[in-house]
Amino acid sequence: MITIDVLMAEFSGLARADLERWIANRWVRPQAGAQGDAQGGAAGYRFREIDVARIRLILELRDEMQIDEDTLPVVLSLLDQLYDERRRLRELCAALEQVAPEEVRRSLAQHLAGRRE
Repeated sequence: MITIDVLMAEFSGLARADLERWIANRWVRPQAGAQGDAQGGAAGYRFREIDVARIRLILELRDEMQIDEDTLPVVLSLLDQLYDERRRLRELCAALEQVAPEEVRRSLAQHLAGRRE
């Protein structure tokens, strides 16, 4: 985990006020620092790898794709849903790999390959 100071140094285009607003909007959900953190607020947060990736995504959406902040919640929600469905699909594939007979897996693979053509 990294501190806000390390995070700010990593992203030159990130304003502290923007990050604090994203945290308040729950677009980024860092872990709170230790109780009694003298600095408090955003300064006490600890950012995980997933938080850093989320910040990178928000910056890309905002700066490179020119998505305005009013639209960001919709885009982030749709992306979250997409990522969740991909995770569920991977889990389903893993379960099929473990429990389905070889013949069923082969038939399913042929069926799916035929649909792509």
